[in-house]
Amino acid sequence: MNEHPTTRNLQAEHQPAAIRRRLQDQQHPSYIGDAVLGGIDGGVTTFAIVAGAAGGGFSAMVVVILGFANLFADGFSMAVSNYQSAKSQRQMVEKIRRIEQQHIRLVPDGEREEIRQIYRGKGFAGATLEAIVDTIASDEELWVNTMLTEEHGMQLRMPSPLRAALVTFFAFLAIGLIPLTPYIAFPYLVSELSSSALFPLSAAATGVAFLLIGCIKGHYLERAALRGGLETLIMGGAAALLAYVVGAWLRASFGAA
Repeated sequence: MNEHPTTRNLQAEHQPAAIRRRLQDQQHPSYIGDAVLGGIDGGVTTFAIVAGAAGGGFSAMVVVILGFANLFADGFSMAVSNYQSAKSQRQMVEKIRRIEQQHIRLVPDGEREEIRQIYRGKGFAGATLEAIVDTIASDEELWVNTMLTEEHGMQLRMPSPLRAALVTFFAFLAIGLIPLTPYIAFPYLVSELSSSALFPLSAAATGVAFLLIGCIKGHYLERAALRGGLETLIMGGAAALLAYVVGAWLRASFGAA
């Protein structure tokens, strides 16, 4: 009887060498989430600028100026925020680490009891439980790491704040540039046309970008890629529609005044 391809793949992935490689790879933080977040935010915010300007009837040159100003300023702001967030997480882990090290030195019996109760809650008992407690308590670094993960629910492998910021920034720029592409590709028209004339091209390019980002996100999360693409497209489109409506409303209001 032939084995199902999925079964063969699972068996290959669970060989000792494959397991060892996978566990080693997991020791390196992933920055895909930073890239997806930066890309989506870059596309949404820049296209919202384009849509608002189109709704307000501004010239294409105004779209280019506002779009690029937002692209770099908002991208930098988001990168800095991500940097501070990642750095704060690292600092919190180090703070709790120092506290646990102090507790181990001052009240080792109490810390051993915490380990005992944690693993008793996992179903261990008797000699096996005591062996686990003795093994963990024999290595201070292992002891502290266990308290960090089991008691405080913290991750030991934290992303680099600088890398997270750079990935976010460049993803923001790469995707945020797409709504401005028609205005850059036809510079000889920018000074002659209103933003609304090039807006359909910008909307189409941005829609494709949202769809692709969502599909990539869905594939990475092992969800339906098309569903992820449509969700991102709808959310980005809703933000752009809101910006367009506000721009058109303000234009009508001030025009009437």
